[in-house]
Amino acid sequence: MIYFVGIDISKYKHDFCIISNVGQVIVENSSFDNNKKGFQYFLDQLKPYNKSDVRIAFEATGHYSLNLELVLIDQGLSFMKINPLVIHQFLKARSLRRTKTDKADCISIANYLMSVPYKPNSYLLYNIYTLKSLCRSREILIKERSKFEVLLTNELDKSFPELKPFFNNIISNSLLFILDKYKNASHIALMKDYDSLRKASHGKFSYAKFAKLKELAKNTIGYFDDNSDLLISTYVSLINNFNDKIDPINKQISTIIKELNPRMLSIPGLGELSAASILSEYGIISNFSSPNKMLAFAGLEPSIIESGTLHFNGKMVKHGSGHLRYSLMNTAMLVLRYSPTFYDYYLKKRSEGKCHRVALSHVCKKLIRVIYSLEKYNNDFDPSLLK
Repeated sequence: MIYFVGIDISKYKHDFCIISNVGQVIVENSSFDNNKKGFQYFLDQLKPYNKSDVRIAFEATGHYSLNLELVLIDQGLSFMKINPLVIHQFLKARSLRRTKTDKADCISIANYLMSVPYKPNSYLLYNIYTLKSLCRSREILIKERSKFEVLLTNELDKSFPELKPFFNNIISNSLLFILDKYKNASHIALMKDYDSLRKASHGKFSYAKFAKLKELAKNTIGYFDDNSDLLISTYVSLINNFNDKIDPINKQISTIIKELNPRMLSIPGLGELSAASILSEYGIISNFSSPNKMLAFAGLEPSIIESGTLHFNGKMVKHGSGHLRYSLMNTAMLVLRYSPTFYDYYLKKRSEGKCHRVALSHVCKKLIRVIYSLEKYNNDFDPSLLK
């Protein structure tokens, strides 16, 4: 006999029910606290049954289920996470009544579990969770840092407008070192310590650039005073602080992704950080039955509208993880630079009259299909196999 366990996850407690495959309700509704005592109570309810006969499911509700998942893994129990939207549509199809309670939800989850193939989550999920936490924290820090990059750029446009075109990267080690030490154009024009700057740039800042920068500073049309010096010093300090926090996260992400070694790393232009962001949001990619499911998970599929004789595709649905769409679109931009196959595909879409963003979204969809194939069949990227 198979036992289906539906759990409704919440912050402080979890409601659950147990139903057998013959429809017998063993536990109609009960709950346990989100603590050690509560978890033990829940595990005690499952002790009478063989672990292989127990099928557990709950909605994907962010980090609230993480501790429970780790306990289940430790106890050798499998579980399946379900998109809340799927449960909502399942319940809507079964009844026109709008009943939304924790007890009703756990029964709906158990009933849904009985109606679909059981696809338990992989035990690799802990690494995936760690990766997701690191990647999302990194994304937040980078977005916050970018605010001060904009403020610094605006201030430099007034105090030393020739500086920004001289540097390709506004937060390069070389520029941050110069601004931290010299603040304004009058001090930069008098720079003498080239060796310190060369070390700060890891040898990338040549003496010719050093001399040219001094000349630009000497003839700047910018206006600066004590106030601009204070603002520049503040923004540089904050950006450096963000860099100090982001760098260790990057290293930890790199360590984890090297252990997981996803095949998508073989795609030109797709680096460790991009792979980590994508993998952390998708989880175990081989669990998806088709690339279309991956597109739907990312919210990159177009809406389809059919009514009578009308049939057309609408806008992108944008359900699913916004973090994932953000990572995929940024990764698509990088892949365009290094992969002729993807770049030619982008040009093809542009020649069809599609604007940049729409053409890029098509590249993104192609990228997902390629990633699915590589991870599902454990292959490396081979452009000759692409259509």
